[in-house]
Parts: sequence; C-alpha cells; structure tokens
Amino acid sequence: MSDVRHVLVLPDRDAAEEAAEALGERFGIDEEPRLVRDALAGEDDAEDAQWLVVLRDEGERLDPAELDEFASRWDGWREEP
Repeated sequence: MSDVRHVLVLPDRDAAEEAAEALGERFGIDEEPRLVRDALAGEDDAEDAQWLVVLRDEGERLDPAELDEFASRWDGWREEP
C-alpha cells in the first residue's frame, strides 16, 4: 500500500473542524483526519492562520476532484502534492 495523503486547506479552525467531521459522512473514511494550524508567513497574529485537514488515503480510493469540491464548501481547497 502507498502512503497517499490529501491536504485540505481551510480558512479557519471552525471550518476545519466542520469539514473533518463531514469527511466521514461524505466519504466513509474510518481514520480521523489530523487538524494542523498553518500560520501564514510573516504573520504573528493567530487570526491570520489557515487550517489544514490531513487525511491518509492508503487505498487511493478518494477522488482528488471530489475532495477539492468538498473543501470549496468552506472556502477552501485541496493542496496539490
């Protein structure tokens, strides 16, 4: 199995938490996604941070285009590897 990971970039923590919860319902993933705060370069203010939702897809069964559309519901996107 490969170690494929998808990273969804979302504008804030609330959006990241909502998206992480909805991933299980929409895509039937078993493993809980990881949430990571990504401070923007040169910004010290906590308000100026994006949040990443990182999920493993070892079976490569998740469609990148569907994940991108999914993230757009929260004004986010899927980061290309």
